[in-house]
Amino acid sequence: MRAVVQRCNWCKVDSEGTEVSSIGKGLSVLLGVKKGDTEKDAAYIADKILHLRIFEDEAGKLNLSLLDTGGELSIVSQFTLYGDARHGRRPSFTEAELPDRADDLYRKVVEICREAGVSVGTGHFRTYMKVALENDGPVTILLDSEKNF
Repeated sequence: MRAVVQRCNWCKVDSEGTEVSSIGKGLSVLLGVKKGDTEKDAAYIADKILHLRIFEDEAGKLNLSLLDTGGELSIVSQFTLYGDARHGRRPSFTEAELPDRADDLYRKVVEICREAGVSVGTGHFRTYMKVALENDGPVTILLDSEKNF
């Protein structure tokens, strides 16, 4: 499982022309599910998202997590995080999980974050979405449950 985590001042998600979620200060996350991912991968990614110390403390150091700051979270599914563009010009998405299983694991990450007490906005799975946000910093972190980066 992969995630692109961006610290933001706000984020909103439109699905097929309708706003479906918006958050204030917190994190915007694009989440991709790989074939073979399990609930263990979902738990790992959710834990990392919740506990990443990428918010500034009173000394200006990146020392605080989303849980420490009471920030909000936007999580949007993004199968293209498993696009392989090493050969040719059109990416291959063969590593991305099939939609039904990917949706289950995406929902598991959302559930874990909500159970931690975080307000979570989402997109609509398998729809055309537009994500708008104001980066804060900017601070962007890549996560991978296989620890490739």
